[in-house]
Amino acid sequence: MRKLTLIPVLFLLSGCAAIVNIEAAEDANDPLCAEVSVRYPDQIGDLAQRWTNAQATTAYGDPAAVLVRCGLEPVYASTLPCVSASNIDWLVDDSNAPNFRFITFARSPAVEVIVDSENASGISALDSLAQAVSKLEPSAFCSEITN
Repeated sequence: MRKLTLIPVLFLLSGCAAIVNIEAAEDANDPLCAEVSVRYPDQIGDLAQRWTNAQATTAYGDPAAVLVRCGLEPVYASTLPCVSASNIDWLVDDSNAPNFRFITFARSPAVEVIVDSENASGISALDSLAQAVSKLEPSAFCSEITN
């Protein structure tokens, strides 16, 4: 009888995508990251959410095209360009293009999004994550910073 009950379970597990390995951010255990994490969307565009092995993280697509981590050190000054998507200010690091790194500006803790632009849209990812990230109140806006 035990063999019969294990076979369906093994079959179901074999159909699941592998867990995405992501390193947790230093402050991933911040309670505000929990507020953000429970609001991560189920999908970004046509990319389904994936399980990850670290607290306050998620990923989208198979293979993963969007990686998200909460709990980074907040950024209040930077020479990186800043964009706004759905009322969230993001610093844009394109030094590893076609992988783009976005990090929230002046929100504590910070949220990082890495997008493989060959398989996902950066603006779509940021727009989709805005509701979750909006739980972190900004202390400043990019438009307030003068160079």
